[in-house]
Amino acid sequence: MRAMSWAVGVAMVAMVATGCATTGQQSADNREYTPPTSIYNILDSTALVYSNPMAGSAINDHPLRWLGFISHPLGHAVDYGVNRPMYTLGGSNHYLFGYTAEDSMLDAQRH
Repeated sequence: MRAMSWAVGVAMVAMVATGCATTGQQSADNREYTPPTSIYNILDSTALVYSNPMAGSAINDHPLRWLGFISHPLGHAVDYGVNRPMYTLGGSNHYLFGYTAEDSMLDAQRH
């Protein structure tokens, strides 16, 4: 029994030691340059003043982003034309529409 626990202990130490044997780093001749994700440091308060943030953006922007820019005013129109009047209607009769204190708080936080 003692020999068995000693053998299991040696096997566990060997597995832990071999797991830490490699660093997972590439060799010097295999390294490929990866540019930084940002051209400025977020802790530098003057970085956006003295640098060009567009220089760090992707060359080909995602096409759906432009769809979002175009549809943003439509979303505001739906908010003011449909959503806010529904909150006002719900606030007029709490019991009938199930308007809660949380709904009132969310409606009050809108700008």
